[in-house]
Amino acid sequence: MIDENFSLVLIKWYNLNKRNLPWRNTIDPYKIWISEIILQQTRVEQGLPYYNKFILNFPNIIKLSQAKEDKVLKLWQGLGYYSRARNLHFTSKYITEKLNGEFPKNYDGLIKLKGVGKYTASAISSFAYNEKKAVLDGNVFRVLSRYFGVFDPIDSTLGLKLFEEISFKNLPIKNIATYNQSIMEFGALQCKPASPNCELCPLNFNCWAFLNNKISSLPVKNKKIIKKERFFNFIVLANEKFVFIEKRIKNDIWKNLYQFPLFEDSDLNFKPAKDLVKNGVLLKKTKIKHILTHQRLNVVFWHYNVNKLEKNKKYKTIEIKKIDQYPVPKIVENYIAENLRIDLI
Repeated sequence: MIDENFSLVLIKWYNLNKRNLPWRNTIDPYKIWISEIILQQTRVEQGLPYYNKFILNFPNIIKLSQAKEDKVLKLWQGLGYYSRARNLHFTSKYITEKLNGEFPKNYDGLIKLKGVGKYTASAISSFAYNEKKAVLDGNVFRVLSRYFGVFDPIDSTLGLKLFEEISFKNLPIKNIATYNQSIMEFGALQCKPASPNCELCPLNFNCWAFLNNKISSLPVKNKKIIKKERFFNFIVLANEKFVFIEKRIKNDIWKNLYQFPLFEDSDLNFKPAKDLVKNGVLLKKTKIKHILTHQRLNVVFWHYNVNKLEKNKKYKTIEIKKIDQYPVPKIVENYIAENLRIDLI
């Protein structure tokens, strides 16, 4: 499956339609790496302000390696998939300490870094060093599957191998970086997942899916996401000045982020232990459903006003006015913004 005009048409389209994004105006592997990690599972519109904040706070890999993890996670707050931020921080330290602050200059070196997979290694090596590597992200899978009429599942071993072959064989002789940017941008702006404007597509003259009315059938995925049901009870113990929080340390969602004391219990008749809230008055009980990619969280915030917060070895007592200094999950951030200060100040 080779089409000599495929890359030429995409590059021509890209030069006319590309968005002006900061990571496209550099060959600095550090900045490209930051952008690619942020844009995993994240739309450009959402990721752009995070990228700008990261580069402002950590203009180079040395600065990132010297930062405290809490600051890195705080800047990441709201993006989700927090392992990406932890891996960024870990890898920055590794490159600084073990590689003298120098990024590997090819795919084989990049793929060895923690948090860097095939796609990210290909992106950095092609964008920074113009290495002949093809990128394969969700946008590229969609464009290739539709244009070449590939029904092999993109999440199968054989399907992935086939797409890798097709993408590599259709790389242009030169301008590798521009082509890779072109096909990803084309998938994001033109060959959209739903209701793409195929009538105005510059590839429609030879697109298999368009010519066979199969746009909505491609790409094919085998696996369906099964969401795990979980039940979270957050106990908000606070007064006008202080509140209890704890740090998540287990290898689970939101690792190393802070939260209110949590009790995971599916009992619909759950009530906080009396010894924990013995000096508190229940102000409100707020129920929220929070949907993650692989989990469905049934959350209850039990909000108590406590005259005096007694010392507790398990929990950390902090000033409410300083709570913004701590990285927290989005659902906790929302609760703080909507409830905590309104009730207690």
